[in-house]
Amino acid sequence: MANTTHTGTEDKALIFEVKGNSLDDGPGIRTVIFFKGCPLDCVWCHNPESKKKTIELSFDSGECILCEACRKACPEGALDRHNPLYIDRDRCSLCMNCVDECPSGALSQVGRYWETAELMHEIERDIPFFRTSGGGITLSGGEPTLYMGFISELLKELKSRGISTLIETCGLFDLQVFLEALYPWLDIIYFDLKLFDDARHRTFCGASNRRILENFTHLSARCRQDSVELLPRIPLVPGITSTDDNLASIARFLKDLDMHEVELLPYNPLWFDKCEKIGGSSGFSTNESMKTWMPSEQTGHCRDFFAGFDIR
Repeated sequence: MANTTHTGTEDKALIFEVKGNSLDDGPGIRTVIFFKGCPLDCVWCHNPESKKKTIELSFDSGECILCEACRKACPEGALDRHNPLYIDRDRCSLCMNCVDECPSGALSQVGRYWETAELMHEIERDIPFFRTSGGGITLSGGEPTLYMGFISELLKELKSRGISTLIETCGLFDLQVFLEALYPWLDIIYFDLKLFDDARHRTFCGASNRRILENFTHLSARCRQDSVELLPRIPLVPGITSTDDNLASIARFLKDLDMHEVELLPYNPLWFDKCEKIGGSSGFSTNESMKTWMPSEQTGHCRDFFAGFDIR
């Protein structure tokens, strides 16, 4: 596993976006903080720029105006029009001189380090929206639990100001640290369940799901006891997570835990372009079902499937 969970106090965290006025990541109007780095390596990741816990360089060819300013600024000679991806990432030192000189924004830095005080200053302007809409802060990624120490201090500050807190997690974390550092200051936990079969989870997500399922099982009882909302979420990926076998296994797992609610996340193919911008590649470039939006009837079938288990 490339990334490990931090357990100490951290004064900064690598974040690739702070997005205000979100209506899709929890109740009300929310500000979403996207942390960079993830212990999983899902082949369909909708935010491929969030996987690595390092700063990266993005190139959007559609925004490039061919001015050549970036090439002149690059001390490594890493930019070449003959390169299909434009950037030779083996030569690039991430000095970001090209980003500083790019007038169109075609080149951009993905991720920078934030301190708690700076982040709170960014959040403060959205507090009136939280109060009028019942919204708050959503911690997302990547995987926010890679920054346990930083987030613990951030959550304490947020709760001292009466701000609602929500975390979106892949579930692969040290449970004891999570319960001590984050749980006491969380109102809502969105917990992803992708694949129930461990072998398939290793194949498509890059790690075992054993700890994920153990963590969810513990939290299902703990959250019920403490009146903390725990919502399992399933990303629907054609031929991978959306199969009847996988959905049935997850449905039985949830039913055994007396869980009656699930959120299904319809597949979208926008990650292909994102992946290319950071120099990545996909093994699904010839798979047409992975390059199109999931049809509504397929999503409806998955919803009906869970309804048969009395899970809405």
